[in-house]
Amino acid sequence: MTAAAPTAASRIAVVTGASSGIGAATARQLAAAGYRVVLTARRKDRIEALAEELTAAGHSATAYALDVTDRAAVDEFATAFRTIGVLVNNAGGALGADPVATGDPDDWRRMYETNVLGTLNVTQALLPALTASGDGTVVVVSSTAAHATYEGGAGYVAAKHAEHVLAETLRLEIVGTPVRVIEVAPGLVKTEEFALTRFGGDAEKAAKVYQGVAEPLTADDVADTISWAVTRPSHVNIDLLVVRPRAQASNIKIHREQ
Repeated sequence: MTAAAPTAASRIAVVTGASSGIGAATARQLAAAGYRVVLTARRKDRIEALAEELTAAGHSATAYALDVTDRAAVDEFATAFRTIGVLVNNAGGALGADPVATGDPDDWRRMYETNVLGTLNVTQALLPALTASGDGTVVVVSSTAAHATYEGGAGYVAAKHAEHVLAETLRLEIVGTPVRVIEVAPGLVKTEEFALTRFGGDAEKAAKVYQGVAEPLTADDVADTISWAVTRPSHVNIDLLVVRPRAQASNIKIHREQ
């Protein structure tokens, strides 16, 4: 089936965490699909550079520096964009890989604030505009960590489980309105920053996450999945799409070449 072109009422797509990785790749693919993309992230220089790149390629893009954990800033952002068709809640991330017994509560708190409360803040603020568009879509980029646990991952797993439940509950609560809720749960994705951030900049530890995996997912792979789900006909809702590399059977079963 051919992907549906965005309608005039739903042609604006907001992407959080658009400064790198999956967020930036998703912004590029939605722009190519005909959306005017609004790029949000804390790093203003990154999203401004991406907006310039997309504009130079003939697309429509706007950069807006935003911390999704700052509710007042999110509410102010919402007043600037009255007509929105798509929201991609991508901002998030993992911190640390310690066991429950020694995990840093500050890391847990930061992960919950970004992954869960950040998604809540932006979704609440933009839901009226998404509904008013007559053809809205909320995308929650969770993780396979939202559906199964693994040792050393409890803080991130807990946050992503909460994000999954947020999406699932929202879908129940707004059924009958012209808004879809899509969850995309990526598995092992190799990006420039995810593992490096998780391990506090320790490049050696970050590299071990992908060691021996010939072809982990890329940001473009996940972005392609998101764009495909968003561009289905309006009556089609992709409730949950789990995407992993072929080498990964589960969070704890990954084929690594010697």
